[in-house]
Amino acid sequence: MYLEPNFDLILHFACPASPDDFLKFSIETMKANSLGTLKTLELAHLNDARYVFASTSEVYGDPLVNPQNEGYWGNVNPIGPRSVYNEVKRFSEALSIAYQKKNGLDVRIPRIFNTYGPNMRIDDGRVVPNFIIQALRGEPLSVYGDGSQTRSLCYIDDLVEGIFKMSLIDDLSGQVINLGNPEEYSIIDLARLIIKKTGSNSDIIFKSLPIDDPMQRCPDIRIAKDILNWQPKTMLDAGLDETIHFFNYINNS
Repeated sequence: MYLEPNFDLILHFACPASPDDFLKFSIETMKANSLGTLKTLELAHLNDARYVFASTSEVYGDPLVNPQNEGYWGNVNPIGPRSVYNEVKRFSEALSIAYQKKNGLDVRIPRIFNTYGPNMRIDDGRVVPNFIIQALRGEPLSVYGDGSQTRSLCYIDDLVEGIFKMSLIDDLSGQVINLGNPEEYSIIDLARLIIKKTGSNSDIIFKSLPIDDPMQRCPDIRIAKDILNWQPKTMLDAGLDETIHFFNYINNS
């Protein structure tokens, strides 16, 4: 006889996160965060399981406030190229909270900011692996726009700790929490730092800024500090060293 599996905790993280990927797999991205969210919420409801939905800083769009706190509603283009990712994440947040309010489901929503570290793909398309691989190969580093746009970069170990705490601490139902590193860097400064760290002779070239590319991205993590007793521990300098070491090994393999 077939027995339905029992779950205590369900984490829905199934979605492309790189702009290259979610633009290439636009429909699949929207399905993962609509049908995928619906089905996993139903499974959590069936099992009375705790449910963690991985949202993103992209729900803030190109923000008009900086840093972004959880109460900020965002500045999002609903039909722009990035909408296949940021709007469907906003939908999944709304759907998750609807299940929490109507069915009493224990729902938590981490909003994940830019994260980096070893084991990212060479062709991931995000800024840190792009810059590192270009620098290691002596290729020009591609900076979009004038490089003044900012990002906050959280090392993977720190993010995992935040997700772990958010998943296991009791009495967080309905809570939305930013997880990211509040240290803000311009893209041009990041490019120069990676060139220096890799000992590369790469130049920097400038390309057109993609449509709806956010000019600022920095989390307000006061709620994470207060509720989770969490904040990033890994400085960018140390995190980049570990990441460069990984990509150098992959590049030479």
